[in-house]
Amino acid sequence: MDASGPKHEIARDLLAWYDLSARDLPWRYRPGEAADPYRVWLSEVMLQQTTVAAVRSRFEAWVARWPTVEALAAADDADVMTAWAGLGYYARARNLLKAARAVTARGGFPPTEAELRALPGLGAYTAAAVAAIAFGERAVVVDANIERVVARLFAIGAPLPGARSAIRAAADAITPAMRAGDFAQGVMDLGATICTPRRPRCLLCPVRVHCRGYAEGEPERLPVKPAKKAKPQRHGTIFWLERDGRVLLVRRPDRGLLGGMRALPTGPWADVPPGLEDAPVAADWRLLDRCVEHGFTHFDLRLALAVAHAPAHLAADGEWWPVAELDRAGLPTLFANAARAITEDA
Repeated sequence: MDASGPKHEIARDLLAWYDLSARDLPWRYRPGEAADPYRVWLSEVMLQQTTVAAVRSRFEAWVARWPTVEALAAADDADVMTAWAGLGYYARARNLLKAARAVTARGGFPPTEAELRALPGLGAYTAAAVAAIAFGERAVVVDANIERVVARLFAIGAPLPGARSAIRAAADAITPAMRAGDFAQGVMDLGATICTPRRPRCLLCPVRVHCRGYAEGEPERLPVKPAKKAKPQRHGTIFWLERDGRVLLVRRPDRGLLGGMRALPTGPWADVPPGLEDAPVAADWRLLDRCVEHGFTHFDLRLALAVAHAPAHLAADGEWWPVAELDRAGLPTLFANAARAITEDA
């Protein structure tokens, strides 16, 4: 049960299992089928920090609207940002557009990991995944699922993130020259369905006989994660300005969190509640008794809700959006939750 033994046996057994048990996903191609690099790339970007369950329907709607990379490259920026609403990490959508336009300008996707890495927004993982899955290049793909499986196979006990170089080297050692894309997807599936973070189903694992973590009796302890640091708390205010059944919406600056997204106006996000600072207009603002909370990667945000009615002649920067049609505005989750809380309170 030693993963340091014949490494080709791990790939052999994993691929045999994948051929029979691969998940049916709308972006996935069965062995022997030609993959569309656009769909592979799009799915990998959508799946970053987002679950398969959340992505499935959004992916299908996206490719129905923009079925090719050329169609996406020609899309309006605002339409793309609106379509991305709710998936989070909005820099991904901005980079999708940049990369789509770069790919279209050069006449198609480059086929190698190194060339893909040069496209906007394609990090080491995404470039390797597209190279392996879409173009059949031998590339070492390591996502969170693969990281967990490999750490257990080789019983790599050093804590993350320091263990990542050893995990990558081990993943490289077992990645086959042929079918590297299928192998990567197989390990992803294994991590998602059997070698799960908690209570792995080892008795069903196709590579159990090679797994040092299983042999040592505590595979679930791997990989060793560092203690979580407490995130700082920040505060802000969301402003709901309504007139004649419409609410004022603005576009957030292209740079920064939720950049380029349609949103409700906000004041500063600060270490202490800013109250009505930076209200979009002078009005008879009323702070509600409730608030909304949202967690970002590096901080938690607590937002007070301020509401006011605007006279018909009031000028304000932004657009007046029908309250009854807010679900079509493409608001990020934070602002969609705030709008729901405000309308429920009305």
